[in-house]
Order: sequence, then C-alpha cells, then structure tokens
Amino acid sequence: MLFVCLSCSVGAAMSSEPQNIPSWQRCPQGSGLESLAALLSSVEETPDPISTTIKGTIPTWIKGSFLRNGPGKFEFGEESYTHWFDGMALMHRFHIQEGNVTYSSRFLRSDSYVSNSEKNRIVVSEFGTLAMPDPCKNIFARFFSRFQVPKATDNANVNFVKYKGDYYVSTETNFMRRIDPRSLETKEKVDWSQYVAVNSATAHPHYGRDGSTYNMGNSYGRSGFFYHILRVPPRDEPADATADSPDLSGARIVCSIRAPESRKPSYYHSFAMSENYVVFIEQPIKMDLLKFMLYKIQGKSFHRIMSWQPQYGTVFHLVNRHTGEVSDVKYRAAAMFTLHQINAFEENGFLVMDMCCGDNGEIIGDFTLENLRRGSGDIDKFYNSLCRNLPRRYVLPLNVDRQAPLDENLVTLHHCKATAKMIKPGEVYMTHEELHDAELLQYGGLEFPQINYEEYNGRPYRFFYSCGFGHVFADSLLKMDVHTKELKVWRHPGLYPSEPVFVASPNAAEEDDGVVLSVIVTPRKEKSTFLLVLDAKTFTELGRAEVPVDIPCGTHGVFSNTC
Repeated sequence: MLFVCLSCSVGAAMSSEPQNIPSWQRCPQGSGLESLAALLSSVEETPDPISTTIKGTIPTWIKGSFLRNGPGKFEFGEESYTHWFDGMALMHRFHIQEGNVTYSSRFLRSDSYVSNSEKNRIVVSEFGTLAMPDPCKNIFARFFSRFQVPKATDNANVNFVKYKGDYYVSTETNFMRRIDPRSLETKEKVDWSQYVAVNSATAHPHYGRDGSTYNMGNSYGRSGFFYHILRVPPRDEPADATADSPDLSGARIVCSIRAPESRKPSYYHSFAMSENYVVFIEQPIKMDLLKFMLYKIQGKSFHRIMSWQPQYGTVFHLVNRHTGEVSDVKYRAAAMFTLHQINAFEENGFLVMDMCCGDNGEIIGDFTLENLRRGSGDIDKFYNSLCRNLPRRYVLPLNVDRQAPLDENLVTLHHCKATAKMIKPGEVYMTHEELHDAELLQYGGLEFPQINYEEYNGRPYRFFYSCGFGHVFADSLLKMDVHTKELKVWRHPGLYPSEPVFVASPNAAEEDDGVVLSVIVTPRKEKSTFLLVLDAKTFTELGRAEVPVDIPCGTHGVFSNTC
C-alpha cells in the first residue's frame, strides 16, 4: 500500500459486530478479561541506561542489544490520538553482557514528534487521527487547508530494519529514520523516493545471505497502480563502508506487478521470500483511492478507506528474485487475511509457504484507543469481534504442466495435506494445510511469528515462536513444531509478552539451540516490566531482568550482537 502510516495490525482497522464466531474464538462467558488501559498510556523516555534486577540466570554468552519499537506517547497538550497505531515512536534498548542487562529508551525525534511538541498539539495526521486546522488561522485558511494532500508521516513506530549494515526505524510510508543503535539517537530522515521510484516500503524487509535487503513498495500514476519488489545491495556493492550518512544507493526495482484495478489496490504488510523466489500475497483488503483523495476533505482519518472484499479471493504472485521474472501461472486461493509470514522454502519442485492467516477480514476489530482501554468485562465484546489468525501452509508447484489433467492435486510432497489443482490451463487453485491441532485453539490463535532467521530463513525448518492471543494483546508465548504440530507454552495470568525473538547460542548444532527473548508487561502493578529469557529448546524460563520503569505495549524488534 502505503501512502501514509499503516502499523503492524493494519487489518484491525476494519470493524463490525461479531458474526457466527465459533465458541473457541470467544472469551468464556462472564470471564471478564482484565483492562489493559495501563499498557496504553504515555510514558517518559529513559535516555541514560539504567540497571535492572536479575532473577534467575541470564546466560553469559548472550552479548548484544535487544532493540524494540512501538507507540509510546498518545497526546500533545489537550489533543489525543484516536488510534493505537498513531502513538509517537518510542525506541527501547536492552543491552545484555556478562549476565547483566541495562535498559534505555528514547522517543524518535521525527518531524512529526518535533512539530507536535513545538505546537503542543497534533499537527501531523497519522493512520487513525486527522490533524485539525490551526485554530490561529482565519476561517478561509482553515477551510482551504482541508483540500491539501496530507503529507506522509515519518513517525516510524513499527520496526527496526537494516540496510547496508545501518539501522533504521521504519513504518509504511516513504520515510525512514537512521538510528544509532547504541544511544538510540535519531539521525537522518531517508526518503525512499530519492533512491527508487516508489511511494513507500514495508517495515518487514527480508535479508539475503549475500547482505542484500529485499522489500516491497508501490507507485501510482496515470499508467496505473503497481506493486514493486525492491532490492538494496550489500554495503560493498558499491557503497562506501566508511560513509557516515544514510546510503540506499544501488537500490532498484526487481520487478513490477500491476494491480488489476488501479483504484482498488490491495493492502499488504509483508511478503514471503525463499532462496530463489519472492511471493507477493494479494489479499482482498482493498483500499479505495478515490476515498483517499477525499478523506481529509470529509474530515475522516486514513484507515476508513480500507474494506474487506472477499469476492476477490487471494492471488499469490511468484517472482524469481534473481531475474525479476513473474510467473505466468495464476496461483489462487480462497479469501484470507494475513499480516506476517512464518517462512518459505523450496522442496522437490514446490515452494512451501507458511503464514499466519485469518478467514474474515470484516470482523477484525477497530484498534482505537477507546476500544483498547475498555474496562474489565466491556473489553470482552471487542475481543470477540477480532479475527483469530492461525498458522497455515500453502504449497505452490513451481513447474506446472499446462497439459496436466484438470482438478488433479499437483502437490506430491510426503505427508503434506495442502493441495494445488489446475482449474484451467495456467491457473492453479490452492487449499491450505492447518499447521496446528486443537490444542492451539485454547490460546486464541497466534501472531508475531519468528524463526531462527539467520540460519533457516528461506530454507526447510522445523520450529517457530509466536505470541498466543487469549486477549486483545498477547497473553502467552508459543513454540510450534511444524513437523509434529507439538506446542510448548509460556503463560502466566496478568503477564503480557511482546513478540518473541530467537537468539542462537555460539556454535549451535541444532535449529532451536539458543534462547528466546520477550519483553513482559503487566497492568496489575506499576514499574513491573521485565525482559524474559527462555531456553528455546525446552521453552522454560532461564531468567528475567526486571526494569523499574513502565513500558507500553509495543510492536516489533530485533537482536543485534554488534551493538
């Protein structure tokens, strides 16, 4: 997509009352989910590193920084943001060395943050909040300001990403900010459009083993709306390794895919990548670009331009990431909604793609702060309106014989229940395999999947880690074996984890030889946040580092052993 900021759960922008929700998806009658309002409040930054209290043991081999991002400030002066995604980016650093942990945080000094702070009111529109005209202007100036095209925000509150060895914080506009990962100091603003002809890039790039970075962007003009696969080369190809400035030189468009309807493109949050292919999932969450042009005039925020239109189904676009060639085979599936892929790999002439999916984008709740801050009991209704995402496997046959019999399953992988059938020459319809059994359902579905990325991204793998959603925000950590569908769980009442991040141990011989890191927050007691360290193999707690400050619910993060 991506004209202005869309945060990590953008699908949650659409809402409706729950309709025919299975009993396993509903919170127990009368359960009274606890209020999470305390986890969605503005906090102060902690720019100077502070010590933490260690309980248990933090393995001494862990050396580096766990970097996290997410909304941390929800008002300026008398004006408050409407949507959780709109909060100003707050960056966190847990520095781990010799079994000890320090914590620091800083607000991103984006143009949005600085302008809002100077005016002491909201002057830059965000995903769910429309900035009002300056009350000091005369009535004519205020009126005509509604006809100005809104500028994209640089409030990069979604993720930490890397290009050519440099760290950036990113959202889904054309702007990123370079960051010093040690001090969390805000550096230069980077405009993607100065390097390659796109309007945006996602906050979920993939990294090649040669040091290159792949991403997706888009462009819109008289010739139509295009989705683009992007590649940024490694630092030494041809960037100057000593340069102390942002460098996306050499960035190029690998391929372009035209949207079937230029005024109704699909929203995308991420994409899948194997060793030789990129897969763009064109899902039926549609953006109305006419509404986009009119929404400010009408006084509506950006998230109102999206809608769930299942009649379009789902289309998988297969791209050779080395040549940029787009497969002329149409891979289709039933309508589904996805934000995050788990992994993709090639095996015996097939591309296996695992992802977190939901069936009904229409019942995804509106993540306004008003909804999220509902009291105990009242929040149950909102929780029941949310789409539950579950792990699924789709299999794309890479070599489709156009003379093959119609309606014959082309998937021949051993023990695979996914199907792919040619319904007419050059068009394949796929059904998925569920990558879970009934045990997962009691944890409310899952999201924020992570794997041993460095060694297994784009390759056959066995384990992934994720958050379980028995509440509006994650209330458990899960480890899934995709071979056996066995589940391991860390869950404690009143404790709400962040996305789990895997860190491999030195000289690891097995895929799950390492630890899993997650930041745990609670609404039950102030200043009770802690960094949790789990043994990745057994999924048992090794230790925790208690932080004497409040940290709000966040989005994504990374572990770096170089800072």
